[in-house]
Amino acid sequence: MDGITLGRASLLCTLLLWAFQVCSGAVTVKVAPKVEVLKGETAKLPCTYTVSPQSSSTVIEWYIEEQGKRQRVAFSQGGQGKADDGTPLTGRVTIGADATLTISAVQPSDELVYYCQVTGGPSGVGDGATMLKVFFAPEKPELTKPRSQAISVGGTTSSEIGTCVTMNGHPQPRIIWYKDDQPLAEVKDKNESPHMVPSMVKEASGLFTAKSILYMQPTKADKDSVFHCIVEYSMPGDEIKQKMSDTITIELNYPSEKATFSLLNTVPVKEGDVVNMKCETDGNPQPEFDFSKDGKDIAGQEGLLMLKSVKRTDSGLYKCTAIDFDNLDADLTGTITLNVNYIDPVSVTPAQPQVVMLGDNVEWQCKTKASTSHTVQWKKGSEVLSQDGTLSLKGVSYDQAGEYMCVGAVPSVPGLTAEASVNLTVKGKPMIEAPAIGEVGKEGDMVTLKCSAHGSPAPQFTWKPSGKESVSVEGNKAVSTVTLQATAEVMKNGVTCEVSNEHGADSKTILVSLKRAIDNSADRVLLSGNPVLTSADKQQGGSSGVVIAVVVCVLLLLLLVALIYFLNKKSKLPCGKKDKKEVASGEVNNDIVVEMKTDKANEEAGLLNKRPSTEQ
Repeated sequence: MDGITLGRASLLCTLLLWAFQVCSGAVTVKVAPKVEVLKGETAKLPCTYTVSPQSSSTVIEWYIEEQGKRQRVAFSQGGQGKADDGTPLTGRVTIGADATLTISAVQPSDELVYYCQVTGGPSGVGDGATMLKVFFAPEKPELTKPRSQAISVGGTTSSEIGTCVTMNGHPQPRIIWYKDDQPLAEVKDKNESPHMVPSMVKEASGLFTAKSILYMQPTKADKDSVFHCIVEYSMPGDEIKQKMSDTITIELNYPSEKATFSLLNTVPVKEGDVVNMKCETDGNPQPEFDFSKDGKDIAGQEGLLMLKSVKRTDSGLYKCTAIDFDNLDADLTGTITLNVNYIDPVSVTPAQPQVVMLGDNVEWQCKTKASTSHTVQWKKGSEVLSQDGTLSLKGVSYDQAGEYMCVGAVPSVPGLTAEASVNLTVKGKPMIEAPAIGEVGKEGDMVTLKCSAHGSPAPQFTWKPSGKESVSVEGNKAVSTVTLQATAEVMKNGVTCEVSNEHGADSKTILVSLKRAIDNSADRVLLSGNPVLTSADKQQGGSSGVVIAVVVCVLLLLLLVALIYFLNKKSKLPCGKKDKKEVASGEVNNDIVVEMKTDKANEEAGLLNKRPSTEQ
């Protein structure tokens, strides 16, 4: 049969088949090509169909296909759906009136091809296939190092770096290795470095456990490298996600090429300090070290040389030496020149305490030596008095008595100082400081007065008049406190404080006055019991104001008396002879007696805070 004949035969067959379908009817089925669901959730597989011509005996059946064989799991006829027994989905699958297959608590083993088959009687049979995809995120990958010893650099074979394991994922996850945050190419050839040995295990649950072991031949540059792995996995919607492991570093053994000897102290060394010197190489593990000073061996420990409470004699050349048997040609030595700074004790001339008379002159000299440039200062308290080592005081006063300090320091070395102190005593007659005025609320109250005096020897106090006395020392002065009654004599003449010692005496009188009290309600100041105006302008016109007020009051009273007298004459008031007799005899009943007295001298004295004259 030639080609033309064969073509004609095929076309004839096609036309005959089409004609048969037109005559006998047809069944069409539509399903979702793929349904995605997470493990444990519910999956719905829709199925829609048409049967032409319609048939009352239409049957819908759902099948699963495993190893090339189909097995029915559910069917529906006449609107009644039922699940088949003895299938992997029994108890978890239902078929709806719309032919949708529903699977609950989906498991990884449910990831199969599902067929919706529709039988329409004379119309024929049609079906459609749906792929069910099940997803589950794996656990965070766990990265572990091998239990073997450190890896030696320069080996001819690759060494195990670490093992990465991630569990319970679906579908199969992928492990990717990273070195210093850069991904490593996935290489399985064991002759390459680095390379990986992956493995995948399907658990009984249907989930996957992925494992990958990294091998490589590290170099010295890998001593600080950081390794980690990630697991890459799929999720519904073609989404790719990742989870990262913890990081690890590897312990490498590599030979030393040079040694470093360093001083760990961060500030200049001074006498009394603890000095730490560290010797180390660029190899691993560290070799044994030997230490020496100026050619003489000294003991250290594990590359650390410690000197406690160093002295200036500890200055010198220190050396550390090591031998690495993996690199005998390397010169593993280091040196440090240690300089211990110092300052000598301060020398003061004269060194004895100085005792001088008030107004005399005194001078001290202060000297010291140090390992480098230094300063010398004289201080009293925090005040700097001299910076050249000489302290001269001219015409000394009592305030200048006390302790003086000479401080030597090396500014370039924090904390390197030396100091010495001397004491100055100033002798002379007592001198009383200006005393404060005493105040009392009223005459007869108790008042406390204070008298402070300089002097050496310490002065003796005498109070006139005397009272309850106590004496204390405040700095370089003596203080006497007395408590006594503010009698009229004290208010007039004050109290005298007398001080004396072998060099002389001094005295001062302390006045005692009345306190000022504020009367807020009347906006006045009460002084000595008399009212006065508070402002200066009102005080200046105080006396005349009071006189005017008194005159006005007297005139008003005279008018009142005249009015009473006039009304009495006119018999407007119920006053009879009996009443007058009662007044005359001293028996006053319901009448008011007013007595006015003014004392201009007393008013003026009250206004000016003066006592009235005793002659009045």
